[in-house]
Amino acid sequence: MSAQASYRSLTKRRILIVTALLILAIAVFCGDVAIGGAAMPLGDLVRAAVTPWQVAPVDRQIVWDIRIPMSVTAILAGGALAAAGAGMQTILNNPLAEPYTLGVSAAAGFGAALAAVTGLTTLLPLGNELGMAGSAWLFAVIACLVILGFSRLRGTGAETMILLGIAIVFLFNALLALMQYVASEVQLQQVVFWTLGSLGRASWPQITTLAVVTVVLLPFFYWQSWALTAMRMGDDRAAALGVPVDRLRTVAMLGVSLLAATAVSITGTIGFIGLVGPHIARMLVGEDQRYFFTASILSGAVLLTGASMISKLVVPGVIIPVGIITSLVGVPVFLLIIMTRRQRTWT
Repeated sequence: MSAQASYRSLTKRRILIVTALLILAIAVFCGDVAIGGAAMPLGDLVRAAVTPWQVAPVDRQIVWDIRIPMSVTAILAGGALAAAGAGMQTILNNPLAEPYTLGVSAAAGFGAALAAVTGLTTLLPLGNELGMAGSAWLFAVIACLVILGFSRLRGTGAETMILLGIAIVFLFNALLALMQYVASEVQLQQVVFWTLGSLGRASWPQITTLAVVTVVLLPFFYWQSWALTAMRMGDDRAAALGVPVDRLRTVAMLGVSLLAATAVSITGTIGFIGLVGPHIARMLVGEDQRYFFTASILSGAVLLTGASMISKLVVPGVIIPVGIITSLVGVPVFLLIIMTRRQRTWT
């Protein structure tokens, strides 16, 4: 088989895999909407979803105010977290890079706790409207800017960013523990529930914000797909091919951090999606960023939406925080990936 024919075959295979992931994401989305804390006949569910003005107000409220927002949040947040993890693993050339290892999630957790315990966000413009989510987003972005600022002083090397991220994780985890220590019983419950991760607290305005941020930021990574693919060969080789490594790493880091910050501020702490999603995509379609990034987004969406379905089925009538499910399921899935993937070198 000629090289051209082999490339066409590989491209066709990748397109089929991405299409299959898209179909799977749609299927788990529909399944997640169909499952809820209370039983609802499928016919009533479809009518409430398609023609909400023709059903009882209670059915319309269940579908459009509870179930669909949760499922849409799962799709968007799962995709955003996996996209952030894929971008971080690419620009830092590290298989463990994700929003948690770089401190974005830890900073968001502290921001949410600070808002719940001290109420300082009420002093800011729109503080009452933004609440814990707004404070979480603010501190997640601050953590990103700190990493970028210090790395610019020392050079935007991957090692510098990773080490700064680890330091920020420990710093904000300590500050979060301090907030929990001084919190009242009611405040502590708020903080703990937020850190467990939940899809049920998102409102339509927050969902719209996440959708807009995702739509605005993702085209950059497709536009730079060739340069990002080159960076997987190492900084020196990418630079030899004409890639502005330091500038691209800085801009891409800002983009993925904004994606992760927006998702985490809405859902709370949800682990392993940003780590496992990209690894699944890499196993399926390889390193070509045009397909890898899309497959990562769809894998993350499927994982989080599937976890949402499981969270509703474990205990009938009770919705377990989805962050617990992703951690319990993510660990064995990640171990399975490690054990079954082909040996490769991360340079």
